Amino acid sequence: MNNPNMDEAKGRIKEAAGDLTNNDDLKREGKADQIGANVKDAAKKVSDKVSDAVDKAKDKLTDR
Repeated sequence: MNNPNMDEAKGRIKEAAGDLTNNDDLKREGKADQIGANVKDAAKKVSDKVSDAVDKAKDKLTDR
């Protein structure tokens, strides 16, 4: 999985390049890349929380 921060940075660069060159397609692509990066970041955070919850549940079950 790509780093969401790098994806967001690439998106910002594409958006800025599209703005400078009046290329609406490139601007939209950059915005889409940024949104994708935000979704990846949110999914990773949810995954981390679920993993932590599973680990805590396992610990409680094995401590009995």
